Amino acid sequence: MVKLFSVAEMQSLEKEANQGGLVYEMMMENAGRGIAKEIISAYSHLHNKKVIALIGSGNNGGDTLISLAYLANDNWETFAYIVRKRPEHDPLIARLKENHGQVINLDDDNDFLQLTNLIDTGSILIDGILGTGIKLPLNKEISNILSFINSKQAVIDKKIHVVAVDCPTGVDCDTGNVAPEIIPAELTITMAGLKIGLIKFPAASYVGKIRYVSIGPIENLQAYTQNNKVILSGELVKKFLPNRPLDAHKGTFGTVFIAAGSVNFTGAALLSGLAAYKIGVGLVTMAVPEPLHVAISGCFPEATWLLLPHELGVISAGGAKIIRKNISHATALLLGPGLGLEDTTKEFIRGLLTKRINHEMSMGFIHDEKNNNDHVSIKIPMVVDADGLKLIAKIDHWPRLLPPATVLTPHPGEMAILTGLTIESIQNNRLDIVKEFSEKWGLVVVLKGAFTVIADPSGQTAIVPVATPALAKAGTGDVLAGLIVGLLAQNGDAYQAACCGAWIHANAGLLAAKRLGNNTSVLASDVLNAIPQVLSDMQ
Repeated sequence: MVKLFSVAEMQSLEKEANQGGLVYEMMMENAGRGIAKEIISAYSHLHNKKVIALIGSGNNGGDTLISLAYLANDNWETFAYIVRKRPEHDPLIARLKENHGQVINLDDDNDFLQLTNLIDTGSILIDGILGTGIKLPLNKEISNILSFINSKQAVIDKKIHVVAVDCPTGVDCDTGNVAPEIIPAELTITMAGLKIGLIKFPAASYVGKIRYVSIGPIENLQAYTQNNKVILSGELVKKFLPNRPLDAHKGTFGTVFIAAGSVNFTGAALLSGLAAYKIGVGLVTMAVPEPLHVAISGCFPEATWLLLPHELGVISAGGAKIIRKNISHATALLLGPGLGLEDTTKEFIRGLLTKRINHEMSMGFIHDEKNNNDHVSIKIPMVVDADGLKLIAKIDHWPRLLPPATVLTPHPGEMAILTGLTIESIQNNRLDIVKEFSEKWGLVVVLKGAFTVIADPSGQTAIVPVATPALAKAGTGDVLAGLIVGLLAQNGDAYQAACCGAWIHANAGLLAAKRLGNNTSVLASDVLNAIPQVLSDMQ
C-alpha cells in the first residue's frame, strides 16, 4: 500500500526508522538499489546503456550514487556529474569508481563541455541534485545547470530520457510549486511513499510516470501506521470489490433507485443507470419525470421504471411521495444527475429527505434541528451528485437530512456551493478541504477532478493517482455516480464504494483514450464501455 506524505511527515518517518535501527545508510542503500531496478525495468530495451547522473551534496545525491553503482554492476556505462560538492573521501563515490563508474566535477567542466558531450552521447539522465526538502527559488549555480540542460534538450533531435530521484529538482514537495528552470522528468522514482506536492499542479505536469521504491521495513512505524492518506491502486481496489458467488441471484447484488433526469438532460439519467449495471448491481429502477420514459426506455431495456409527476419536464414536488412509497426494496439511492435547478425539484428533494412537502414555497420550511438522525427520511445508502448537490445546498441543515452512508460527489464548483469557499481555495488545498468537510458533515465526500480525493468522517483519505483531460467531458460524472451507487447497493460501505468507483472510473477514462488514440475524442459513453475491460484487467 502506497501512502501520501508531506515533507515533514516523511522526515518524521525517516527519523523514527533511524532511531529504531533502520539507519539512514541502510535506507539509502535500499533506495539506491530500488532506483537501479526501476531504471533497468523501464529502459532495458535501450541499446545505448550510457547513464549520466546529476549529483547533489545530500541524501538525494547519495541515493543516486548508489543506484549508479548497481547500474555499473549490471554493465551500464555510468557517469556521475557532481553538481554540489560531496564530503571529502566520499565512500559512495569511491564505490562507484570501484565499479568502473566515472566521476566529473562541475568545477572542472569549463563551459559545460564535458556535460554537453555526455548529454549528446548518453541515453538516460538521472536528476539527483535536490530532494524533497528544498525551498524555492533555486540558487544560481543549480539554476544555471538546469537551464543549460533544458536549452540542450530543446535543440537536439534525440532527447535524453530524464529520470528524477524522489522528485525533479525544483519541485516544492509540499506546495507543488516549481522553479522555472525545472527539467521535466519522464519518470520519477519516489521513496517510501508519494510526496503530496507531486500530485499538485504545476508540479504534476513535470513528474512523468511515478514509480515507488522501498527504503526498508517501515510498515510498523508509528509515523506510517498513523498516516491514513493512501494512494489507490488496482490491488487495493480489488480488495474492496463485492464478492460474486456462484449461487447468486439478482437480489444478491442489490437494487439501485436512480432519481434523475429532466427533458434538458435526458442522457444523465441513462448514463448513470447503465454504469450501475456495468458495475454489477442486480436491478436498476429509474425514477424519472414521465416524458423521459419515451426518450430513453428504448435504449435501456434492462431497467425498470418509476414515472414521476413533472412540471415542464422536470420532477415536481409530488414525486417525493411516490418514491417513498416504492423505495422499500431498494438498497441504494442516487439523487441528482440531470435534475435541473427548478424550485419544484428543490421541493421534491426537500420532501424526499424530510417526509414533508412544502406546497407553499413562500412560507419556508421548518424541520427538526436536533443533532440526530430521527428525522432522516431515507434510511438506505445514498449518492448525491450534480444538480442534487446544488439543490440540497439550498436546504437548511442539509447534512442532518442525509443518511450516514451517503456519498457526495462534487466537482470543485459544486464543492464551492456546498462549503461557501472559493473554487481557487478548494483547488489549492484539495486534500485538507475534503477531509475537513467530510468530518464536519459526517458524510463521505468525493472531490472530482485531476487526482480525485475521497475522504470519510473517520479521517480516512484516498487519492486516485490519475489526471487526464479524457474525463473533462459532459456525462462522465454521471458515469461515476452510477458506479458508486451500484457498488454502494452491493455492500453498503460508502467509503469503499467511493474509492472503487472513482478508481475504476479514472482508469476507464485512460483506457477509452488509449482505444481512441487520443483523449480529445473521448465521450462519456466511451468511458462507460471501457468499464468491463478495467474490471477484467483486475482479475
